[in-house]
Amino acid sequence: MFPALETEVKQETLPDPYEDFMYHHLQYYGYFKDHRGSLPTSATHQHVWKNNPRYLLSGSFGERQGMIPDPLQKEKLLWPTCISSPVHRQIEAVSRDSLMLSSPLLRSRQLLHDEFGEVNPCLREPRDLFTFFSSSGPLQAPRWPIECEVIKENLHHIVPTEGSYFTSSRVGGKRGIIKELAVTLQGPEDKTLLFESRFESGNLQKAVRVDTYEYELTLRTDLYTNKHTQWFYFRVQNTRKDATYRFTIVNLLKPKSLYTVGMKPLMYSQLDAKTHNIGWRREGNEIRYYKNNRDDGQQAFYCLTWTIQFPHDQDTCFFAHFYPYTYTDLQCYLLSVANNPVQSQFCKLRTLCRSLAGNTVYLLTITNPSRTPQEAAAKKAVVLSARVHPGESNGSWIMKGFLDFILSNSPDAQLLRDIFVFKVVPMLNPDGVIVGNYRCSLAGRDLNRHYKTILKESFPCIWYTRNMIKRLLEEREVLLYCDFHGHSRKNNIFLYGCNNNDRKYWLHERVFPLMLSKNAPDKFSFHSCNFKVQKCKEGTGRVVMWRMGILNSYTMESTFGGSTLGNKRDTHFTTEDLKSLGYHVCDTLLDFCDPDRTKFMQCLTELKELLQQEIHKKFNELGQDMDLEGSWSDICLSDIESSTSGSDSSLSDGLPVHLLNVADELNQKKKMYKKKKKKPLQTRKQRNEQYQKNNLMQELKLTEDALSFQERAGFASSTLQKQPTFFRNSENASSSAMRNEKPRLNESQLHGRDKGTSLDPSKMTSILTKSKERMQTEKPRPTVSCSPKRSTNSSQEPAADMKSHWSRNRYPATKRGRAAMTVYPSLHIYTYP
Repeated sequence: MFPALETEVKQETLPDPYEDFMYHHLQYYGYFKDHRGSLPTSATHQHVWKNNPRYLLSGSFGERQGMIPDPLQKEKLLWPTCISSPVHRQIEAVSRDSLMLSSPLLRSRQLLHDEFGEVNPCLREPRDLFTFFSSSGPLQAPRWPIECEVIKENLHHIVPTEGSYFTSSRVGGKRGIIKELAVTLQGPEDKTLLFESRFESGNLQKAVRVDTYEYELTLRTDLYTNKHTQWFYFRVQNTRKDATYRFTIVNLLKPKSLYTVGMKPLMYSQLDAKTHNIGWRREGNEIRYYKNNRDDGQQAFYCLTWTIQFPHDQDTCFFAHFYPYTYTDLQCYLLSVANNPVQSQFCKLRTLCRSLAGNTVYLLTITNPSRTPQEAAAKKAVVLSARVHPGESNGSWIMKGFLDFILSNSPDAQLLRDIFVFKVVPMLNPDGVIVGNYRCSLAGRDLNRHYKTILKESFPCIWYTRNMIKRLLEEREVLLYCDFHGHSRKNNIFLYGCNNNDRKYWLHERVFPLMLSKNAPDKFSFHSCNFKVQKCKEGTGRVVMWRMGILNSYTMESTFGGSTLGNKRDTHFTTEDLKSLGYHVCDTLLDFCDPDRTKFMQCLTELKELLQQEIHKKFNELGQDMDLEGSWSDICLSDIESSTSGSDSSLSDGLPVHLLNVADELNQKKKMYKKKKKKPLQTRKQRNEQYQKNNLMQELKLTEDALSFQERAGFASSTLQKQPTFFRNSENASSSAMRNEKPRLNESQLHGRDKGTSLDPSKMTSILTKSKERMQTEKPRPTVSCSPKRSTNSSQEPAADMKSHWSRNRYPATKRGRAAMTVYPSLHIYTYP
């Protein structure tokens, strides 16, 4: 078909190593699907690109077309017959990112263009590793655990498990037919509500109708756990306008809640959104939060109840604990950033890692291009993250406000991008967000207690985040780390930090929170901030990053309720309120790093005054008076701060669920095969002393055995005429004899009571001499017969002077090479040659 090309290809028969590499490279990443034989050599290929007019560029990004040899078609594509460099520059009018070489010889989307518009045989970075979004392709679908049933509906709002641990995931969740709703309407007059939560971030396990308009709701615990019921998000259909419904959630776990001080649940009406452009709003009356009356000895449950009147008949409504922000919402936002030609210049989107279910954890690097390497190296870094706890969606709304501002063309945003490198992880726990968990990942554990983990496979999101920050610290200074969270028991927004022990930077960690409270006085409460580092919080992000060397390391807590400050007093927070806080974080960063240190020093002075007042208050509560003029700065700050504990997050600490059985097996094996501790090595002097001890002890035993033999011989001969009763009661007789006999010298007496006491050989010699003299003064005993005869008289007891004076079981009853003899309970018979 193309004789000129075929002639040039045949001229070169030897394979080119570069072409082999490129072939395997493109095959690996899935961008080369042709046969191996059709791949030309590099020299021939470059010649064809530069000199053959048949090879044209197609404007289709996703299609792979063949060459277009027809001159009329070439004219339609504005490609002249004669190729010249000025004509190449005209191609810049076409979007270069959407161009591809249509030749069947090399079907790759990775061709780069030089400044003059010429095609160069240079490979891009692999798309599957770095770039995710395409204007012509769909979003990456969320991956669900295979136990989860998911309805095939895409929900969009204007602004029960079978396995014991996570095993695998797939797009769409469980295979097979989705179960129908448990209730089927009997007709148009049926007023039964239809509940559903099998969608992204949904959480409702079951609903029980207890009256015509009353329902008891049970939330699903975090997957692969039996706790953490707080987040709810479900759909209700078949509503009636004029009825008052009551919903009661019966298995909440926290004893305290903002529902007791006026917080309301959120409701969303699809008809209101469509007709009046009304989104989520706070609704509900007669709200109560109380302890469940169930008393079966198990964990206490708490109930949340409220009444509601729906705005329309036959409406579809949603209820939620807080404004939902799903994984798909994040992907749509990142897609808009990736497709923005301006924002994509200073915001680079990468994959940090894959979650347990295979969902992408995104990492954004935001900074303006530097003019020189020295300028790039001088930039400090700021690290921000959110949604490590999936049920705390308020963290995502603050993150969205931050990204909206830092990616804008505001002069302040441009200045921040000039002086900082921002590393942003907008969703640390996508698996938990997708399945509707409140606190845990699919490992069944709270990720914010595992930042010190070494289990990369079980906690990939946390492991890679810590590793990324560790590498970042090696490159540049990290000025600030902040992790966005939500809080269910306190109003307003506040920070948790870490007290600095270095007197040079005393109170510096409190400057940023104080500045933020001045920039957002109606939302942020500095008095609610806490800087105490507790042992139970050692695995949290802020403490681990602080110990890695980040002085300003914070957890930002945003309430599920509202504000008690300023103009926002006694109002619920909206999504706009939370997004505005993201802007205030940027504004406070500029104040914190202002070359004019006036604001910084003013805040330090104010902090010292506040600390003095707090110390006086603490001493007054204790009923003590103290002059703090000279020594107040030496007081430990942790002693005057209250605890930050109170959450049940520590209950999720430990190994991931799928490793618990493995850990138990390992512990059992350790107990079974526990190695004995090796004795410490002895010096030569100690070995000599031990050798002398052993020899002396052996001689002493031989002497005692000789004495015992004579006593036994006399005792055995005198007992030949006794009755069988002796054998039945010999245990008692022997025990009484042992109590009456004189104590003999044992090894413990030889060693002494103290461990360091050594055996004196001279003392041992005197002991042996006395023993020999005793043997000589003893009367000779008759020898023992081989087999004593049993007497039939059972009334007689052994004589008092016939009690044994030897320790039992010192020698075996039988010896090797001799016939076995009958062994009695206490009487030992010995035979000698």
